[in-house]
Amino acid sequence: MDTIDKYILMIPAAPLLAAILCGVIGPWLSKRVPKVTAWITVAALGSSCFASFMLFGEISSQQDPHAAPFSRVIEIWTWANVDEAMLLAPTMHDFRVAVTLRADALTSMMLCMVTFVSTLVAVYSMGYMNGDRSYWRFFAYVSLFVFSMTMLVSVSNFVLLFVFWEAVGVCSYLLIGFWYTKPEAAAAGMKAFLVNRVGDIGFALALFLIWTTYGSLNFHDSLVTETAGETGVEKTVVPIDSNNDQDVNLSSDTLQGVLSRHPSQYKTGTVALVICLLLLLGACGKSAQFPLHIWLPDAMEGPTPVSALIHAATMVTAGIYMVTRCSPLFMASPDAQLVVACVGGFTALLGGLIALTQFDLKRVLAYSTISQLGYMFLGLGVGSFAGISAGMYHLFTHAFFKALLFLGAGSVMHAMGHVIDMRRFGGLRKIMPITHATFLLGCLALSGLFPFSGFWSKDAIIGSIHEKAHQLQHIDHGGHGVADGGATVTKSEAVYSLPIEVVSSVYYSLYYLALFTAFLTAVYTFRAYFMTFHGELRTPLEAGEHAHESPPSMTAPLVVLAVFATLIGMLIAPLSSFAGFIGMTPSLSSLYVGSHAIEFHMDVAMTSIVIVLIGMSLAAYLYLGGARQANALARLFNAPWYQRMFDVNAMARLQNKSWIQKTIRRAEGLGLGWLAVLTGRFLLLIGLVVSAPLILLGFASPYRLSQKKFFFDELYQFSVVKPLKIAATFLYAIDRIYVDGLVNLVGRLPVLLGSLLRPLQMGLTPFYALSMVLGTLVLILVRLLWLPS
Repeated sequence: MDTIDKYILMIPAAPLLAAILCGVIGPWLSKRVPKVTAWITVAALGSSCFASFMLFGEISSQQDPHAAPFSRVIEIWTWANVDEAMLLAPTMHDFRVAVTLRADALTSMMLCMVTFVSTLVAVYSMGYMNGDRSYWRFFAYVSLFVFSMTMLVSVSNFVLLFVFWEAVGVCSYLLIGFWYTKPEAAAAGMKAFLVNRVGDIGFALALFLIWTTYGSLNFHDSLVTETAGETGVEKTVVPIDSNNDQDVNLSSDTLQGVLSRHPSQYKTGTVALVICLLLLLGACGKSAQFPLHIWLPDAMEGPTPVSALIHAATMVTAGIYMVTRCSPLFMASPDAQLVVACVGGFTALLGGLIALTQFDLKRVLAYSTISQLGYMFLGLGVGSFAGISAGMYHLFTHAFFKALLFLGAGSVMHAMGHVIDMRRFGGLRKIMPITHATFLLGCLALSGLFPFSGFWSKDAIIGSIHEKAHQLQHIDHGGHGVADGGATVTKSEAVYSLPIEVVSSVYYSLYYLALFTAFLTAVYTFRAYFMTFHGELRTPLEAGEHAHESPPSMTAPLVVLAVFATLIGMLIAPLSSFAGFIGMTPSLSSLYVGSHAIEFHMDVAMTSIVIVLIGMSLAAYLYLGGARQANALARLFNAPWYQRMFDVNAMARLQNKSWIQKTIRRAEGLGLGWLAVLTGRFLLLIGLVVSAPLILLGFASPYRLSQKKFFFDELYQFSVVKPLKIAATFLYAIDRIYVDGLVNLVGRLPVLLGSLLRPLQMGLTPFYALSMVLGTLVLILVRLLWLPS
């Protein structure tokens, strides 16, 4: 076993061991040494983080731009093996699922990000969760969560990817509902679990289609050899990686992996589109994209370190990782790429609009996460290597500043007696200087201001969209598609089903939408910052009289994350350096080799900077000081004046005016009362027709729509949840009445018969003798009358 193999095994093994120790002996140890489970978790995650960085270094040293991409695949054991599976369909091979881990550029990058942020969150939790009666249980769940995520990004098989995909979902359910005695937390955990099951159905269906289409569920190629054994022919399957694939020629004995094929070997058309859309549905569930975004804001009911872990390093990044890993499949279906881009763009806009009016600091950050994940999907949907690498670049930088902001919000919540409503506190920079300074750096990074990390990754996405739209606009109209780099697609390659002009206009619309979302990001981010840390010092009663800065165990991770949120973008900028590294991932190498040089778009960057500064200035104008301007703006967009001007009862009030009454009396004196009544009813009808849309606008005003989250929860309750509850109640009644009723009837029938025959058991010998005689006579009578002689 070489060094890379040891690191691959150590990274998930350490958190798994910590989860077992904390879960099995944690209750006993915690009674003697209260924080021992926290130290076990921190040590395990720290070891995993160290191994991840060492693995990153090993893989970096093995990368050679002039050679095949480096990857290492190790098989631990065979989990399932079904021989002769080809009998199900001629194109299939034996169905075999092995627990196989891989190490390549994409995996190493994800492992570094996941373990580093998770370690800091664990350190932070030592102070935040101090005193909780289930202290040991929290760290057991966190360790299990990190183990599941590290396995998810390390496995080299779709079946195992789905297994740990589900494991991540289960861990999120346990952590979101950690305070299960709190009804809101229990409901939020159940909501997250059920909504994710909708996406997981799509993911599972995609796996069936991949198996039937490509005959394999492995990412990697495998060499199949047959040898004569004692029980007959024995098959040996050896994974092929960069250590041995130079000596192997693809032949009938080689089982090709799904993600290691030449681009020309992927199915196109309807099959490719359906596979990609089902994978997208699964990713939308995990990464909280429209229409499955509703679970993520409610997840704020869990402990704040859980929010940071879910939003920055683990669960929501799983969907982005899966789509990136499956890029060869998506590249075979440009229509699916367009759908990914549209879903991401709409979700980014939706999250930004809702975040503008939320007063819960953690919910502002939750909708910010939804919006930023939309940005990432927008990059992945561009359909070029520049867009894919930009989406992953933003995932990487976003992990640091979003973890920083959530942990900063947790620090505020900890100091304010677990109050998180921004209307109840303010001016906290005076008593929480470290939290204030680090939170400000996180806000600058999230807003995308130069030179903070968010600037480099967000502008890389916007630049890739602009480049895509420009290429589509200037393509030779003899074809219907474009390849990476702007070349015209040939007829043998995948093409758009829509005209190029339409696709180009869609991508241009997404480009302007991304710029507008950048403006919204700056506004809602600094709205939260100004409301929390500026103005007069105000603290809620729950904070007591001596609200103060959080302990060092909580502020130290904030400082570390603030440094990374500030510098990580510059350290790996420009995008071409980051893209050059992940481009050496086997499943992305064909896109990287065939792509043109990734450029830094200065015009896009300058436009973005100006937009961000305008957004920050607007937030400062509205929310610094007494926030009178913000209140005035809220009244304007809440549109109460529509309802006052065009009320349903306006005509009724008008009828009571004195001059109207005099006109009616004079008309009645002239015998024209009927005309006055008819005229009044006609005017009332006109008033109702005119006022109805405006009353609706007053009810669904822009401000109210944003504050009520566009009524998605109410819509889903009415259209999905309640019908399902009615159907469940009906089926439950059928089950109780008919199914259980029939079973119970069969069980009660002997008791009923026994109760009917019981009176015959009188205990009198003459009665028994009489019964025997009468029974004998009945039998003789039946024999004589009915039975043939």
